[in-house]
Amino acid sequence: TITLRLVYLARLRDALGTSGEALTVSAEAPTVQTLLALLRARGGAWALELAPGRAVRVARNHDLVANDAPLRDGDEVALLPPVTGG
Repeated sequence: TITLRLVYLARLRDALGTSGEALTVSAEAPTVQTLLALLRARGGAWALELAPGRAVRVARNHDLVANDAPLRDGDEVALLPPVTGG
């Protein structure tokens, strides 16, 4: 098992009702994709906000990563919607 520090930003923080959590994941080779699937399985706002096709970016230890990026014990994983400006 590994423990991750999850951070939810912007609309995700509001929709999920929390700014973050520590999550212990039991997986042989966890990736961003397996983490997202685990969170979606919670149902409700989790399933809606993190549904495939929804605009959500993931940063591991402050670097944006793809869904196949591996996760390691102690990683900080931030979930954020894309930022627009103008």
